[in-house]
Amino acid sequence: MRLTRAGEYAIRCMVYLAKQGRGVLTSRQEIARKADIPSHFLAKIAQDLAKAGFIEIRQGARGGFVLLRDPDKISLLEVVETMIGEIYLNDCVARPASCKVTYGCAVHRVWMEARDQLRSTLNAVTFDQLVEEGSCIPLFPVTELSETPPEDKAADQVEKIQ
Repeated sequence: MRLTRAGEYAIRCMVYLAKQGRGVLTSRQEIARKADIPSHFLAKIAQDLAKAGFIEIRQGARGGFVLLRDPDKISLLEVVETMIGEIYLNDCVARPASCKVTYGCAVHRVWMEARDQLRSTLNAVTFDQLVEEGSCIPLFPVTELSETPPEDKAADQVEKIQ
């Protein structure tokens, strides 16, 4: 199992919306810029998230996205599986009928346990926890960099601290 780029962007989008809070209208352009997601890609991802009931898409000049559920009620697993489908680690777990030795295979049991542990871990993490623990949203998205070189920014930060 490998998380796709769409899955990564969906998580960033949901973290950003979770930071804003349930029911807060946030423009697509703002999310794209702040979460460093290509705008055209965000539109596609948003459709998947809306279809799953996580967000509402509002059209028009004052449109954008609205988080429909409380962030503490949305698990990382739900969003990941919305974007990539049910998690499985190999074909015999995904389609047991395709495996000729599923019921007598010791490796099948190991794959099932690993899959269950991964799903359990992702299910235990909610978007309010991700917001509290820190952001997966880039600190300085490419679209927001100033002309100041990064080493100069670091020096400025050190001076401010001292």
